Amino acid sequence: MLIVILKEVLILTALFGVLTAVIVIAKMIFSNYGDCTITINDKRELTVKGGLSLLSSLAEKDIFIPSACGGRGSCGTCKCKVTTGGGPLLPTEKPFLDAKELAGDIRLSCQVKVKESISINIPEEIFNVRKFKATIAEIADYTHDIKGITFKLLEPNNIDFKAGQYVQLMTPKYAKQKQSVSRAYSISSKPSLKNQFQLIIRRVPEGICTTWVHDHLKVGDKVNLTGPYGDFFIRDTKADIIYVAGGSGKAPIKSMLEDLKEKGTDRRMAYFFGAVTKKDLYLTDYMEEFKQVFDDFDYYPVLSNPTEEEKWEGRKGFVMPFFSEYIKDPKNTEAYLCGSPRMLDSVCKELVKMGVPEDNIYFDSFA
Repeated sequence: MLIVILKEVLILTALFGVLTAVIVIAKMIFSNYGDCTITINDKRELTVKGGLSLLSSLAEKDIFIPSACGGRGSCGTCKCKVTTGGGPLLPTEKPFLDAKELAGDIRLSCQVKVKESISINIPEEIFNVRKFKATIAEIADYTHDIKGITFKLLEPNNIDFKAGQYVQLMTPKYAKQKQSVSRAYSISSKPSLKNQFQLIIRRVPEGICTTWVHDHLKVGDKVNLTGPYGDFFIRDTKADIIYVAGGSGKAPIKSMLEDLKEKGTDRRMAYFFGAVTKKDLYLTDYMEEFKQVFDDFDYYPVLSNPTEEEKWEGRKGFVMPFFSEYIKDPKNTEAYLCGSPRMLDSVCKELVKMGVPEDNIYFDSFA
């Protein structure tokens, strides 16, 4: 009886081994798409190895489509027009595309696999995005879960960006993380500092990149980044400005204010910063100093749930009810927002309700 069982086990093992080999060989055969051509804007051609995503294939040729989630299909920022060769639209793409985009052949480049020659259209400014090598010059603890990281550029040794734009920071393999990932973070320093810049990074529980930053990154470490990305920057108008941010969303607003300090402005401005408790506030004195810089600027920290021990005497609750203190001419008001998706949604609805045109409300979709 035992011999019969052993024979059956051996036969099953052999069959399993044969099936595994067949699957591996089939995968090698059918996944080998050979060389494929990517035609960009009808004027530039790239030859790539088939099988990777469009996002990864372009990155290997130093063309970096913005992707806040690093290609996981969860942010919806890596959009481009695919005119031929993209294959069928995937269910993973549909939630991120509106009717106009669906009709216009817009796709998520991280979800499009290059299996044949493909033609795409991307904005010309994408070609200005570069890969940077930098070293960590300083790490500042702003709160219990927010750090300010200063990067000194090595190669190339300077960067040109608009205040409000962002870069993508690449993590190395570390601890149990077996692959590199990239995440988007807004630049918090002024554009005139060409050879260095700062990011403000808040810890996200179990976040791959933020865990690396908060628990492993040290002064002197070398890192890789790409950028700059984004169209979140101050428009050249005379409209009143309302800034709204929470947590690490202070980063691009800080950059904008520092830039305006150097360039000068007479625009009427107010900044509402939302936090939970007093321990979540940071750079408050620094923001208050801008009252002495600009002719008409106010900074309003608002705490949603201050503790009794903190004895907070400032504004409490959500930021939206306090907008009426500042907004006097909604049609002539621009809003620049940076924070969590929930905050952005609530703030946008309130601003529109107050009469601020939707076209005058700006924010980065990865926030």
